Amino acid sequence: MTDVTGDSADTFDNRPLHERIAADLRDEIMNGDLAPGAKLPSTARLKERFAASNATVQKALGLLKQERLVVGRAGSAVTVREHRQRTMRPAAYMAPADSGDRYRWLTEAEKLGSQARSKLLRVAEVAPPADVSAVLGLPEGGTALLRHQLLLIDDEPVELVSSYYPLEIARGTAIAKRLKIKGGTPALLAELGYPPRLSVDRVSARVPSQEQFTALRLPGDLPVLRTLRVVRGDGDLPIEVTVMVKAGHLYELRYEFTGE
Repeated sequence: MTDVTGDSADTFDNRPLHERIAADLRDEIMNGDLAPGAKLPSTARLKERFAASNATVQKALGLLKQERLVVGRAGSAVTVREHRQRTMRPAAYMAPADSGDRYRWLTEAEKLGSQARSKLLRVAEVAPPADVSAVLGLPEGGTALLRHQLLLIDDEPVELVSSYYPLEIARGTAIAKRLKIKGGTPALLAELGYPPRLSVDRVSARVPSQEQFTALRLPGDLPVLRTLRVVRGDGDLPIEVTVMVKAGHLYELRYEFTGE
């Protein structure tokens, strides 16, 4: 097997040992080598494997506990949480909900046996971030209607969502009111004559901002997944641009493609 770690100073992993131990165990949890409900190796085995002290191993396990990947109490084995990482299927949320139904994100999350809810944080006319403004074709300093909310699963914050709408579409409608929209905005946009026709996601990993770190209760210096979603209606008109941010170590996105 080729040694890809290298031995020069510029390729050496110079993170503290407890962070390196946590990183390796985190990877094994995420790829399924350590399955949900499985016990982690004993402290003695981890000490031998990583040539680490007891205190260093416990510090590494403490990081994984803070990250909500494992659970454990003094005197008992540390185990992988049953919901160590949730798989989200963006395509499942795009179609408008049926009349009277709840927002699809909530119903899809509850199919996994969880309790899901949303908390509306802000509704206002604002100047969006530059990438959102560019998609909406706004002039410098131009504004759009923002709906900013926090999504929770089993009362744990999981995603910050900032959705922006052209003022000519949103003003005077339920989108501009600080009230939850039954069925979500896709259903309302369709009712208003702007049915979603195309959705494009751009996903990147980033260091969280202060707001994201606090709102999502992130445990440490871990990345977030940022999705910039552009929804277009008839005539390629942008009708909704959404920035979604979730903890990168707790979620994966599943996209499905078929050959033609």
